[in-house]
Amino acid sequence: MELLQGRIRDYAWGSRTAIAELQGRPVPSDGPEAELWLGAHPGAPATVDRDGAPVSLTDLLVAEPAHWLGERLVGRFGTRLPFLLKVLAADAPLSLQAHPDAEQARAGHAADPGRVNYVDPYHKPELLVALSEFEALCGFRDPAESAAAIEAFGVPALAPVVAALRTGPAGLREAVRLLLSWPEAERAGLVDAVLTAEAAGPDDGSGSRRGVGRAEPESSDAVLARGLAVDYPADPGVLVALLLHHVRLAPGEAIWMPAGNLHAYLRGTGVEIMAASDNVLRGGLTPKRVDVDELLRVLRFEVLDEPVVAPVPVAPGVVTWPVPVEDFALHRVRVPAGDPAVRLALPGPRVVLCRAGKLTVDDGVGTITLAAGQAAVGTAAGGPLVVGGDGEAYVASCGLR
Repeated sequence: MELLQGRIRDYAWGSRTAIAELQGRPVPSDGPEAELWLGAHPGAPATVDRDGAPVSLTDLLVAEPAHWLGERLVGRFGTRLPFLLKVLAADAPLSLQAHPDAEQARAGHAADPGRVNYVDPYHKPELLVALSEFEALCGFRDPAESAAAIEAFGVPALAPVVAALRTGPAGLREAVRLLLSWPEAERAGLVDAVLTAEAAGPDDGSGSRRGVGRAEPESSDAVLARGLAVDYPADPGVLVALLLHHVRLAPGEAIWMPAGNLHAYLRGTGVEIMAASDNVLRGGLTPKRVDVDELLRVLRFEVLDEPVVAPVPVAPGVVTWPVPVEDFALHRVRVPAGDPAVRLALPGPRVVLCRAGKLTVDDGVGTITLAAGQAAVGTAAGGPLVVGGDGEAYVASCGLR
């Protein structure tokens, strides 16, 4: 194992405290720090030291694929690390988005010479594990619940959306299409009408609406819409959000986002692992381009019954969050002071992030000591990981068995 230096992405929605605190740096940071990338993605590859100079992990994989990846991974994924480990810290909502499946990504990349929608030929399933309380939108909920939520605003213009949702899951596509295709000149007025209608209070049955001070508290859907409208006052994504599960994760809980799953992170800090891809189709809550037709082609219009994934114990002090892909697996290791070291027989290469405390990590090739916020990487030549000391770590590996 050897020290891995990650790259911080400074997206505007990032936190000025979470990643800096994790790494033991002064807070607040000079600017927003949204994501810490710990992998070999060409967009921001992590580095290792070679003779006192940082060398891109991407370059090392290309130069020595058999050593770093092993023949099995090269045969399955080529000369690239198939997963990307991140620390994600959101102080403001990210865009509504979805990712293509593997077949869609390959075909889309081949047919998209301008790389407008498909920058690479890979899929991008994701798993996010909460480190703090984490708020997100993930997967379509029961359309009947969404219809009731939107109808409660009492905005006549939204009647076609409500009618589509009343037909059940089959109407989800039409509801999303109607909202995202709303005339641009009318979007601010639509969002404002929704918020104004709610502020006026619910109908008391007499045709008038009670003032907020005398009405029941706002519904959770109204609170969500109002919060999103602060950042996106003219974005129909404010209403598309009401079609999704509004999830609040406790630390250790996770959400799994397979291909075609519309989702958005709203606030919180988490460890995220994904297939190494940049293919994103946006669906609102963003000033960036929204390709409605392509998004509708990629989305899976089905109800997600349970978006939250609980940790599954696999050994003393070790849990995982099972996912049905070969690109990655994620394990959390907790070693209290004085306890025996934990042994993990996971296929290499591995990336280890120390989240808290101080840990030693040995893969039979090299031993490294990590403090909170530090990471290490080991090649496919390494044996089982032995993690000891006093702390907590997240271990990323491929999902091949």
